[in-house]
Amino acid sequence: MSLTSAPGARRLSRAAPHAGPRTESPVVELNVGGEFYTTTLATLRKLPCSKLAEMFSSSAKACTDAEGRFFVDRCGTYFGPILEYLRSGQPPMQHIPEVYREAQYYEIKPLIKLLEDMPQIFGEQVARKQFLLRVPGYSENLELMVRLARAEAVAARYSEVLVCVVRNEKDDANCADTLRLLEANKRSVVKFGPWKASPTIDDLLDCVKMDIQAQGYQVHCSPNSTLPAKVSGYFHTFCFSWW
Repeated sequence: MSLTSAPGARRLSRAAPHAGPRTESPVVELNVGGEFYTTTLATLRKLPCSKLAEMFSSSAKACTDAEGRFFVDRCGTYFGPILEYLRSGQPPMQHIPEVYREAQYYEIKPLIKLLEDMPQIFGEQVARKQFLLRVPGYSENLELMVRLARAEAVAARYSEVLVCVVRNEKDDANCADTLRLLEANKRSVVKFGPWKASPTIDDLLDCVKMDIQAQGYQVHCSPNSTLPAKVSGYFHTFCFSWW
């Protein structure tokens, strides 16, 4: 984002009367996704290694709105807390996940670290995320569940996906015969696990439900009652509601 050469913009440089070198104005007017801010170049460049500082370096290319304000195509609602952090060093107390996402985009690393220490981010980004990284094929299995559910949704209000969750090798062995039988009967099953971490089968099921609901789907989970009792604790039905 150039601070000196946007046609028709309120420039960050002014010519001295009659002649002389152009100098940058310290005041900057911003349009961030439709929200307007006034700040200084010093604030925007406070962290030289950040993407935000790079955007307002003297060599960056300008993007301005119709009024000549420098335009940033991001959600402006959560830019205010980032600007306040750069001004005062105070982290936000509200909308933590949203501000965290914007801090990542602008690469405000000290703020990212502060937010990651807060419970809202620590729980999601550190504890839960690290657990799910230890569940083989977790993201791929979520995609498979959604594909299966959508395939069964034609002219139906509900569709069901059978899920098998095994925490360790012993659980895996206990379910092997049932999985083979279901496969022989052409019954689709999405299998999670085993994994090497402390969370339980119920914890994994909660994660699956949370992540599918985060995609906008209405889904609930219940134990499968159609299979033998010895394996019923491993098999669960996810029911998707379509209307």
